[in-house]
Amino acid sequence: MMRTSMNNYILRIYRLDRKKPHSLVGLVEEVGVKEKKAFTNLQDLWDILSHPKVDSVERKKEMKRRAGETENR
Repeated sequence: MMRTSMNNYILRIYRLDRKKPHSLVGLVEEVGVKEKKAFTNLQDLWDILSHPKVDSVERKKEMKRRAGETENR
């Protein structure tokens, strides 16, 4: 059985030229990760979304931390 993972992102687009849709500027933040990544065109955005650099160990720690917060409420 093949496993797939799903990443969640917050995408902020600050500038978009409707005449040149490939020209956009913004930030991408992967949910649960402190690092934000800037992009200045559509290719940069695609590269960020298609190659997440989050270590699975880091993601598991974040999930455990959040589970602990939920139990303590």
